[in-house]
Amino acid sequence: MYSIIWLDVRVVASLPLEYLEAPDVKKLVDEIVDGLDLFHIVPQFVYCYRSKGSKSRSTVARIHGLGKIWQEALVRPPAYVIEVISERYDRLSDEEKEKTVIHELMHIPKGFSGGFRPHKGYINRKHVEKLHRALLKKRSLADNEM
Repeated sequence: MYSIIWLDVRVVASLPLEYLEAPDVKKLVDEIVDGLDLFHIVPQFVYCYRSKGSKSRSTVARIHGLGKIWQEALVRPPAYVIEVISERYDRLSDEEKEKTVIHELMHIPKGFSGGFRPHKGYINRKHVEKLHRALLKKRSLADNEM
């Protein structure tokens, strides 16, 4: 005897992902690179975008690199795009936004090659907090000099 199983398949229309330049994030990237003396990062080749409509449940931001094959094919230097997920990033406090950007910048290797540095052994909450404290200290010193 055979049984028939009916599957309830529902098609849900979803809006496409939308990408917008994020000058506020770019300004923050430039401030952090300068403030933490991240000399290995070339700020003019770090682009920042805000995405809207992401189905991701927990991702706040992510970084994309222009890998070696794309560099060769497009005759472009290494570059990175930091994407912030509007639905989550925009709700964060300024301090958490700074920590998020620091976290993403930590994925850029010392060679600024278009590749990535993994989380394991380097990128963690403790290290992000340490760099954020250093950034706040440097800002405080700069404010006192004025």
